[in-house]
Order: sequence, then structure tokens, then C-alpha cells
Amino acid sequence: MPIDAAKAVAAEPRSAEIGWDHKDVQLYHLGLGAGVPATDPDELRYTLESRLHVLPSFATVAGAGMGVVGGLSAPGIDIDLAAVLHGGQSITLHRPLPVSGRAVSTSRVAAVYDKGKAAVLVLRSEAADDDGPLWTSDAQIFVRGEGGWGGDRGPSERLDVPAREPDATVERPVREDQALLYRLSGDWNPLHADPEFAKLAGFDRPILHGLCSYGMTLKAAVDTLLGGDVTRVRAYRTRFAGIVFPGETLRIRMWRLAGPDGGPDGGPEGQVDGRNGAPDGQADVPAGGRIQITVTAVERDDAPVLADTVVDHS
Repeated sequence: MPIDAAKAVAAEPRSAEIGWDHKDVQLYHLGLGAGVPATDPDELRYTLESRLHVLPSFATVAGAGMGVVGGLSAPGIDIDLAAVLHGGQSITLHRPLPVSGRAVSTSRVAAVYDKGKAAVLVLRSEAADDDGPLWTSDAQIFVRGEGGWGGDRGPSERLDVPAREPDATVERPVREDQALLYRLSGDWNPLHADPEFAKLAGFDRPILHGLCSYGMTLKAAVDTLLGGDVTRVRAYRTRFAGIVFPGETLRIRMWRLAGPDGGPDGGPEGQVDGRNGAPDGQADVPAGGRIQITVTAVERDDAPVLADTVVDHS
């Protein structure tokens, strides 16, 4: 079997020094569609170096996303990258991200699950600087055709959508050139730029990066329900449920819920699961509020894009 689960999980973590500055942060924000309108004071927090703050999802591209790359090359992992799908992503923030910095990123295979027709790798990266931990990030990677060895199936959590109207619904357009800009932050997969490669992968045209939709959604939640304060985000997770084509529009529905230890603001129908909600194996986030989100593609009759999406916040 190309995946040796025991060997992969037991392998020594890999560490690398990563660094970023305001230009990397600004480029990432622009890749998410920030800066419209260009002179809007709220948007200048994402684009102007003298006012800059850092959207926590920047952790997925800091150091060009080396945590995932390191995990896919770990001992015990020998797979065809054409069979790989990004199934989900989670981040736990230990403190606000600085506009510029250097850190040591440590990556490892935290778990390998047997889903029958596929394997799921949980690739964990942890970053820390001289002042201590910054973030913990988990990427859930599906590898088609690599399951069936009788291993642990792992968790299978699905969230019911609250049985009430969303507290906020916003639409965010995806520019025709957005994938071309977003890929400059480090994901050079030609699936997002080359029409011929996209056709070989079964798509009519290049698709948007899942992590771009992920970042756009967090920005919408911060701007709409958290007063534009990125430092309130404690954890953020999602499941990638479908694709997005550049030129489409994301419809982002958001429900305010109480913190992980309490009931929701809107009544018991909105409760998530009564626990902290941090990704498996990660540190719990402090009690506070929670936003549950669904994301769909407007032009394709609300086809699912992101599901089981939660922002935990102070």
C-alpha cells in the first residue's frame, strides 16, 4: 500500500523557518478580493501598510504553505498527486498574527483514516516564533483509491444548518482574474490557471483555489459580524463541499451562535454540538461566540461550496 499509516504518523516532525512581511500579507488580501472600494477605510486595513492587520487565514499561505507540502512528502506517504483532494481546513490561533515576522513551522502527519475508497491524511503544521506559539493548522487531504486496509474511519462530523433565517447574508463576487492573483501567494497548481490542465482534470475551465474561498468567507464574517476586528478570531474550520469558477458569486449565510459551552442566541435549534469544537487533537479555544456559515455559488442554483463551517471568536 502506498500509504503506510503507522510509519507516517510515527515519523519525526519536519521543521523549517518561514518568514513574511507586509507585502506578503497585502498580496494575500488582494487575492481574496480586498480593496473594493479602494478608498474605503475598512478595506484599507487589508491593503495599506500603515493601517494593516492580518486576516488569520493568512496562516495557510505563510511560508508558501510549506506545512502541507512537507506532510505529503513524509515517510510512509507515496501517492499520486492527481488523486489528492483538499477535503477540509482548520486553524486555531494562539494569538494575533503580526504583519511581519519569522517563525519555525513544524509539520507532521497527525492521523491517517481509512474511508474505504479513499484515505484521509490529517496534515498538521504548528508555527511558533520567539514569543511562543502562533497557530496550529490542520489540512484534511483525501487521497482517492488509497483506502480499504481496515483502519480507523476517523470522525465524520456534519453540522445541521440552524432552522431559522441567517443573521446575515452577503454576496461576494469572484473576479475573473482572482485565481491568477491568489496563486502568487504560493499555490502554483496549474489547475487554477491553465485551461488545458483544467480540462485534463475534468473541468471546463480553471477553478478557484478552495483556500481562496476559505479566506474570502472569513473576511466576510469578520467584516460583517465581528466589527472588522481580526483579533477576535480564535479558530476557523470548514469542509470543502464544491468548486467555484472565477467570475461566479459566493453567497455567504451566517448565523450567530453562543460559545461552544452554551446554547445559541437564536434558540436550541441552532446549537452545534455542545463542545468546544476545536479540530481533533488541537488545543481548545477560549469560550466565546460562534458563527456558523454556509457558502454557495449563486450562478449555479446555490451549489454548495463550503459546509460545516465555523468561526469561534472572543
